[in-house]
Amino acid sequence: MHDELELQDVIYRVRERAAWVIINRAEVYNAFRGQTIEDLITAFSRARDDREVACIVLTGVGDKAFCTGGDQSVHEGSYGGRGIVGLPIDELQSLIRDVPKPVIARVNGYAIGGGNVLATLCDLTIAADSAQFGQVGPKMGSVDPGWGTALLARHVGDKRAREMWFINDRYSAEDAYRMGLVNKVVPADRLDEAVKDWTDKLAERSPTALALAKRSFNADSDGIRGISSMGLQALKLYYDTEESKEGVRAFNEKRKPEFRKFVS
Repeated sequence: MHDELELQDVIYRVRERAAWVIINRAEVYNAFRGQTIEDLITAFSRARDDREVACIVLTGVGDKAFCTGGDQSVHEGSYGGRGIVGLPIDELQSLIRDVPKPVIARVNGYAIGGGNVLATLCDLTIAADSAQFGQVGPKMGSVDPGWGTALLARHVGDKRAREMWFINDRYSAEDAYRMGLVNKVVPADRLDEAVKDWTDKLAERSPTALALAKRSFNADSDGIRGISSMGLQALKLYYDTEESKEGVRAFNEKRKPEFRKFVS
């Protein structure tokens, strides 16, 4: 079953019991659009159903970016596809949580915005020492009002999570490690070696025990799923406002946004 998938925005490969799901949009720092999310859902679903796959590695092509969130060039109030905000991001987020196999984020560069949320959702994170993490939502007229906020606070603490979302600074891989967002930091040229060490170990573990452990961890924080669902409905309303659209316009015009002139 673990033959290769032909996808438009994602590369899917199985290497020694590990399914590698690789965002393939290097020209936009592996930012995602609707098609990317659809491809990721297809890839994760295949890995979930393949009995020979012990774990999943999520990463981005190249050495610049893991994922930099939504592609602003295709977002103007909506991403134009299915789902509450024009792309089924909630379906992908739930799939990463629900797949009964450990998911490792292999962070090879920028994990910014929605990319930072994806790394937060993964069970384990290994980062190159050159990686950078951060949130940009309030700078861009956006936010992740669910997993990206509430689950982040469980990882790094409430104060630090609020700092990441309110101030929008960048954090090094070592910063992320100290905060608890990253499990391990290694030199960039040893990233694949470190990932393989863990995928090899996971291939030797009892799949039922791993599934039970993952589900028991998830049970403690699964109320966030409801927060996320409600938050996405509110986010759709926000994306329809001129205040949110100003963030996209300013980004594309390479200027600072003027949000406050749209606040009544």
